Parts: sequence; C-alpha cells; structure tokens
Amino acid sequence: MKVLFDHDMPFFLAHGGFQIQIEQTMAGLKGIGVQVEPVRWWDDTQRGNVIHYFGRPSEAYVDLVHGKNTKIVFADLLSGLGSRSAPMRRAQKMLMCLAERALPGAFTARMAWNSIRRADACVANTAWEARLMTEVFGARPERVHLIPNGVEKAFFEVPPATRGSWLVCTATITERKRVLELAQAAVRAQTPVWIVGKPYSDTDVYARQFLDTARENPSLIRYEGPVNNRSDLASVYRQARGFVLLSDKETLSISALEASACECPLLLSDLPWARAAFGEHANYCPVPASVSRTALVLKGFYDRAPALPAPPKPPTWMEVAQMFKAVYDEVLR
Repeated sequence: MKVLFDHDMPFFLAHGGFQIQIEQTMAGLKGIGVQVEPVRWWDDTQRGNVIHYFGRPSEAYVDLVHGKNTKIVFADLLSGLGSRSAPMRRAQKMLMCLAERALPGAFTARMAWNSIRRADACVANTAWEARLMTEVFGARPERVHLIPNGVEKAFFEVPPATRGSWLVCTATITERKRVLELAQAAVRAQTPVWIVGKPYSDTDVYARQFLDTARENPSLIRYEGPVNNRSDLASVYRQARGFVLLSDKETLSISALEASACECPLLLSDLPWARAAFGEHANYCPVPASVSRTALVLKGFYDRAPALPAPPKPPTWMEVAQMFKAVYDEVLR
C-alpha cells in the first residue's frame, strides 16, 4: 500500500493545527510501516493506491483520481459550519439544494459539495462533524469515519510539576481564536493568562491590538511568542493552572488535546465540537460573549481549577495512524 498526502495550502502561508495534523499523521503512518509521501504536483510518474486529501477537493479532482483507479480519502475541517446555529445550518442546507437545482453545474462544482458524497471515505475529527457530513452534505454514513487528532509522545512523557498561577492559551493570534477578547477579559477579571502563539502576519491589525493590550498589562498578560520545542511546551501545560481556548470556530483543537495529555483542566468555547469531544470533562464559556461575561466565567474557572479533575488522555499519533490504516485497507477492499 502506498498513500499520497495532498493539501491545497502551503504551510509557510498559514501555520496552525492542520500542519501539525498532516505532519504527525504522516510520521505515525511511517512508524507503523505504511509507505506515504506528499503528492509531487510536478511529477507525472508518481503513483499511489490512496490519495489522502486534507481539505475538500473539487469534483474534477475526485474524477481524475478515480480515473487513475486510485481511491480518495479526505479529512475536511468543518469549523465554520459546525459553529453556526441550527437555523443557520438549515438555511445553508436549503441554499445548497436551491443552488444545485437552479445554478449551472460548473458553478456548484466549484463549491465541492458533491465531493463528500463521492469520496471513497470521509474522515471527521468528532461525532459532531461526522453528523454534519451526512445531514448537510449527504455523505453515505458507512463511508464516514470518526478519527480524532492525536498527541505527540512529548506531552505524555513530561513529568508532573507544581501548578503555577498562570492559565495558558495556545493559539494563533487571529480573530477566530479570540485571543484579544481573552486578554481583555483576563485584565477585567484580574486573572493572569499566558498566551503562546504568533500571528499570521506582523502587520495584522487584530494582532497589533492584542500586542498593545499585552504590553499595557504585563502582570496579567504574559506573551513571549510561540514555544516551538514540544517538550518545553509540554512543560508549560504541566505548570499551568488551567488551559483556555475561546475560539468562535474550531474543529478538534490539537492544543486542547495536548493540554489534556498533560492533565491540565480545560475551559473551552461552548460549541458543539467541544461538547462532542470533551463532554463533562471540560468547562465551558458562551461564545460569543461580552468581555464582562467572559471575565466572570474566566475568574470562576481560575478559582476552581486546582480542584478540577484531569480530562481523559487523548490518543497518540501512532494510534491515530492505525485508525487511518484501517480506513485505507477498507477502501482498497
């Protein structure tokens, strides 16, 4: 079996969880003996049994893959759709149906809605996203597979440490992650938060507003950029009082899973992805919420964190690779 990985966004343009997911899935598969390599778009001699596409390919892409007698598996992140209200999701489904009846096929093909129905297998990180694939996009239930993200060994191996006074948030500095709003709430609640991450661009207005807030409140907002060494980041989680992520759109946060591996209490956005993944093992904050409301929730979590039980351990990337191999075996049969 030979698996080819494909993705439509270069890593140097947009770092984040998808990059970690792709790199670690590939490393895990190699670790269990699966032959895997990235698609070389310039190489017309490259061949594989399965293309694992991270994202949603166009219908034309799916046609070409099947024309080469190759199977296609894809893992799409339904962050936006999965975070919308039920009325908004119903409205989107109605608009999709109307567009497919009234608009030219060439236009709707660009939206890649039908690709989900025609893939040999679709992978969802949570049961919530699996439900969206079948209910909204019409994927065949037997072709939808639930495979969570994994966590690197470094986060399981770091020894226990004394919890400090800082909550920690690991996230890209961008509007979707609501890092600025978290910082503003922390200042109002007089609750110290350590932000770990970097913006997509140093000229981004939102990121500059966050940096200004951090500079004005150094005793409450700790910001030193990203922590690139994975063992060092694991130590940050081990020493944190709790982990906070208040994104308004998310799938299955790898940083939340890393914090779980380090037995860090969780405060997450009250969105379906989080409830599906962590259930009663996390604490929740309404999103969106005013700064004052978020400050109240944040302060309550800060006070309770030392007594909260640790969330359950997530799988390793090697275990995730075994799940993917089972999907590849199935589609090849």
